[in-house]
Amino acid sequence: MMVNNMNSIVKNKYGQVQQLSTSSLLIIDHEIMQAKVSLYGGQVLSWNPLGERDVFWLSDIAFNEQGKAIRGGIPICWPWFGKHPNDKDNTAGNHGFARCQLWQIGNIDITEQGVEVVLSWQGKNMSALWSADCSLKQVLFFGKTFTQTLIMTNLSKKGVYYTGALHSYLAVSAPVNTTLTQLTKAPFEDSLTGNACKPEEVITSLANGIDAIDRIYHSNDVIDVVDNVWQRTITLSTTDTKQWVFWNPGAELASQMIDIHDSGEQEFVCLEAANTQKQLLEAGKSLSMAQSITVTKHASQCG
Repeated sequence: MMVNNMNSIVKNKYGQVQQLSTSSLLIIDHEIMQAKVSLYGGQVLSWNPLGERDVFWLSDIAFNEQGKAIRGGIPICWPWFGKHPNDKDNTAGNHGFARCQLWQIGNIDITEQGVEVVLSWQGKNMSALWSADCSLKQVLFFGKTFTQTLIMTNLSKKGVYYTGALHSYLAVSAPVNTTLTQLTKAPFEDSLTGNACKPEEVITSLANGIDAIDRIYHSNDVIDVVDNVWQRTITLSTTDTKQWVFWNPGAELASQMIDIHDSGEQEFVCLEAANTQKQLLEAGKSLSMAQSITVTKHASQCG
C-alpha cells in the first residue's frame, strides 16, 4: 500500500500547497503554474508557468542539510554579499547566514491569479560580524509572473549596515546562447580581475561556462535574458536595489564544486538583484528589496 507523505496546507478550486512530511519542501500546484519552495533557507527552488520549462536551475546534487546552502533556485544572500569585508580569512563564509536558516510559514493565499506565500525568520546574535537582532519577511507570488519581496527589519537599538542579493539561478539552454544587451549601458566591476570597467559597446554572447564570469553592474535597469535556442526571454526588474551581479563559475571552477553536477554550469546563468555596497538599516526600521520575473516565448518565424 502506498503511503501519501504529503500534507495539504491550503487547497481550493484553483490549486493547492502541500508540504512533504519528511522535509521542509513546499509543493505548489496551480492551474497556471507549478513551484517549489524550501523552508530551509526560505529559498525558491522552481517556478514553471504553464507550458514553460522551469525558469530556475537547481543542481541535481544540491545539498539540503543544516549549515549548507542549497545550490540553485534563489538563495537569499544576507546580511552580507560575498565575503564579509571584516573577515579576512572568510571563516564565516560567503553571503551571510539567512540562506541556512529554517523559515516559518506566515500565510498562504491561493487565488485565480496565483499563489502568495509569506515566509518569516527572526534571530539575534547570529554572528560576531553581524550581531544585531533582526527579522526577515519574504512575500513570494507565483503566477504568470513571479515576484519576490524581502523585508529586512532591525530589531536592535543601533543602526547596522547590510549588503545582500536575490541570487537567481536562471535556467538556460546554454550560457553561450544567451544575450543581455541592456547591461552594455552600465559600468561594472570585474571581480575576477579587480578592474573597474566602462560600459561595453556590445554584449552578444558572454562566455559563461567556457570562461568564468563575475561582474557587478551598477544598474537597476530592466534586464532581458534572451535565450536564442529555447526561444524565450526571461525579463527581470528590480526595486530598491542598485546593482545586478552577473555570475557563472565556468567549467574549471564548477568541476571543483561538489554541489554542481557534471556540466551543470552549462545550464544556467546567475543574474542577481543586489545591493553590494553597504546600506544603513536604522534601529527599529525596515527596508526592502524586490524583484519581478516574467517569461515570454519568442514569436514563431514560420510564414
